[in-house]
This record gives sequence, C-alpha cells and structure tokens, in this order.
Amino acid sequence: MKRLENRLAIITGGADGLGKAGAIRFASEGATVIIWDMNEEKGKETVSFIEQNKGKAVFAKVNTAIFAEVESATQKAIEQFGKIDILVNNAGITRDATIKKMTSEQWQQVIDVNLTGVFNCTKCVSSFMVEKGYGRIINTSSVVALYGNFGQTNYVASKAGLIGMTKTLARELGRKGVTVNAIAPGFIATEMVKKMPEDVLKAMEQKVPVGRLGLPDEIASAYLFFASDEAAYINGATLSVDGGITI
Repeated sequence: MKRLENRLAIITGGADGLGKAGAIRFASEGATVIIWDMNEEKGKETVSFIEQNKGKAVFAKVNTAIFAEVESATQKAIEQFGKIDILVNNAGITRDATIKKMTSEQWQQVIDVNLTGVFNCTKCVSSFMVEKGYGRIINTSSVVALYGNFGQTNYVASKAGLIGMTKTLARELGRKGVTVNAIAPGFIATEMVKKMPEDVLKAMEQKVPVGRLGLPDEIASAYLFFASDEAAYINGATLSVDGGITI
C-alpha cells in the first residue's frame, strides 16, 4: 500500500520549485493533491504531469495572503472531496534588500505571503482536520531562520516566525489528532537557483559540509515523512534539510 493512499493534500505554492516536487511525490504515493498557487500556467502543467503519471491532482488559483480566497478555496475542497488530511504551507516569496534600502512595501509583501498566508491556510483548514480527528500540517521555514542572512530581514523574520508558529500550533492541535511540523531547507537546486552564475553556485556548495546543493526531491522526501503515519509521534519539530550547513 502506498504511504498516502486515500489522503487529500493541499500544497500551497505547488506549481513550481519545492512545492511542485512535493506535489509530484505525494501523488506518486497515492494522495490526491490540490495545488494552490498564483501561477495558473505552471500549476496546470504540474497537474498535467501528475495525471500523465497516473496520479490525481487539481489546481486552484489562490492568493494565500487573502483570507477570503483561502476560505473559499477550502470550502470548495471540502465540497469536492469531503476532507483535507494534509496541508503543506510551502508558498513563499523574497523581496531582498538591506534594512537601509528595504521599503515598507517589501517588508509587508513578504510578511503577508510567508507568515500571514500560513495563518490563513492553517486557520481555515485545521478546523476541518479537527472535526475529523486527523491532520498533518507541514510548514516550510528555512535555514536562514536559524542563523540569519544578510539583506533578508523580512524573509528571515517570516521564516523564523513560522518556527514559533509551528510550536504553538503543535500544542494547540496535537491533542485533537493534528500534528504540526516544519522543514528548514538549505541551499536547494531549484530551477531558479540553477540559473545563478556558476561561481555563485560553487561558493554556495563550498559552504555545505556534504559539498553539494540539495535536490528538490530531497525536500519532498521530508514533506512525505511528516505527512505519513510514520511521523505520527512527531509534533512541533523543525527538521533542517541542509547538508549540515547549520552545524
């Protein structure tokens, strides 16, 4: 039996990057996947890829920073599938600048998507999980939340906030059958990262004890573990998947 057989999973930011890798992996393990993303073209491409590989997936254009959109999309998911078993809060953006140059708009945009978006999704989805007495919530933080990063005050603040939110939600929801955990990815070779200059990529690799960048599918494996029954007794944890960069 597949590890996520008969599970319904929502993955935010699932059209591309780490979210796409997670969506493909979940579908291959038997889950029906709902992708929430703003990029309709790439979202539908990911759904098509999953279906071509005999998986089940649907796409919905959702701005997770807007509560009303999340609430509506959650209700539609419940009407269509009757339950939501897994929520991966993967959607995130960057608007990098030093504190001297960072505008209030750049600050707020990142907080709205990376932090408020997670609040919106978790608030809407968790109530249905509690009603069923089962749920897995996985938040995508970052290693920069653990050690900071130059020029990313907004991003680091949002990702550090997710770790605190994960611990609090784990306390609130754990007794109701819903576990909440976080993943802190390191330098991952997404399509966007691989477009960086070669010297920059080599410098990144040299910082990692294992000597290479991570693969999106390695983050998907971490998502899968937390989403599976094998992780039933793990709650409130943050797992660094970073090749040892935070040592």
